[in-house]
Amino acid sequence: MSAPTVAPVPAGAAVAPVATRTAALPIAIAVARILMGFYFLWAFIDKTFGLGFATPAERAWVGGGSPTTGFLTNATTESPFAGVFSALAGNALVDWLFMLGLLGVGVSLMLGVGVRIGAIAGTAMLLLMYLAEFPLTLTGATNPLIDSHITDISIMAIVFFGVYSQRLSLARTWRVIVGDKTWLW
Repeated sequence: MSAPTVAPVPAGAAVAPVATRTAALPIAIAVARILMGFYFLWAFIDKTFGLGFATPAERAWVGGGSPTTGFLTNATTESPFAGVFSALAGNALVDWLFMLGLLGVGVSLMLGVGVRIGAIAGTAMLLLMYLAEFPLTLTGATNPLIDSHITDISIMAIVFFGVYSQRLSLARTWRVIVGDKTWLW
């Protein structure tokens, strides 16, 4: 068996350097980061004001509604973790932590500041939401193990590890402020 060979490049053909071929990756990561940030920020806005998308106006947080009650009581009905999540539903401290988490993750990812902390917090929130709906077949999912929460967690990992080559953000200014404390990037 012979070793694989690389086809020769025809004379005069332009070959893009590796750096040029991968220059789009930081932009793609930035777009994914901004989209995930908007996903969290939109959830915060909708739950706060009851814009009628996931939260009707009568259940708006500013009108006295609980942003955690609906999901934690409905999604967990047959989950092995139902007792834990049902006990958290409607708790004022849990509501505040959840909403501050949505806001913090959304703003950090959209602006590109504190991305590592935002990605970790977002991953924790997504993992808890995944566990609240487990097993997935009970909530109408078509896959018993993987749902959008797991997909979003993988995007958070890409954003977390792509922080060094961050684009479309306030990262340069933020890094001047926090200095060499890379855990704050």
